[in-house]
Amino acid sequence: MRLTVTTWNINSVRFRIESVVRFLKQVRPDVLCLQETKCPNDAFPLKRLKRLGYEHAAIHGQKGYHGVAVISRLPFVSSAPQQFCGKEDCRHIAVTLGEEAGLKDPLTLHNFYVPAGGDIPDPNLNEKFRHKLQFLDEMRDSALLTAAASERMLLVGDLNVAPLEHDVWNHKQLLKIVSHTPIECEKLVAAQRAGQWVDTMRAFIPEPEKLYTWWSYRSPDWERADKGRRLDHVWASPALADRVAAIQVLKAPRGWEQPSDHVPVTATLEV
Repeated sequence: MRLTVTTWNINSVRFRIESVVRFLKQVRPDVLCLQETKCPNDAFPLKRLKRLGYEHAAIHGQKGYHGVAVISRLPFVSSAPQQFCGKEDCRHIAVTLGEEAGLKDPLTLHNFYVPAGGDIPDPNLNEKFRHKLQFLDEMRDSALLTAAASERMLLVGDLNVAPLEHDVWNHKQLLKIVSHTPIECEKLVAAQRAGQWVDTMRAFIPEPEKLYTWWSYRSPDWERADKGRRLDHVWASPALADRVAAIQVLKAPRGWEQPSDHVPVTATLEV
């Protein structure tokens, strides 16, 4: 069975619902994981998505900030979101697809929105950066995620760290910029190693090829300048990694009207 899973930081699902609908009509992934939905659960635009065949939803949102959601054409069982750093700020949700979705063996999908961390890369001066580092440490230590070594799991989302040299447009210039500082990169890689997660995007598009999923709104000609970063990720557990058949980064939505600064990333799995 072929399964397609897309991750996309939409930066307000209600404001960009037309982009979501356009993407779903064009690509038709089985499952869409959204981050930064900025929407309480009861205001999520589910009716539009259900009309497109996405009848199953797990939503963990709040007004104005953060928020994650899983929208699916296939049935799933959702589990309680994991809270990190003692905050109820809607940064994680998980679902499991099993026999009802046509899978012989269950597959658990984690959808994350890691804190951005503000602008100052000093935890003593910037509480947002301190929160981000603590969040990454708790991801590393989470029993929920270290179980990935023996289970079929996929972890996707906006992890807000570009960990590798060629995940940014200029490695040396960005070493002191939040999202590519050495301490963030080290902590994200530590979380990845703790669960023996496979970075599937780089398995298919290895360095030194540049790979970006985010382009700043501050760039007036983002496409020509191409000063991007790879902030969005798709990790697979060892038991699932060899089932990932393709990874596609769809750059076109960054040029749509009123776009998100992130683009969708779709993984195709043979499960």
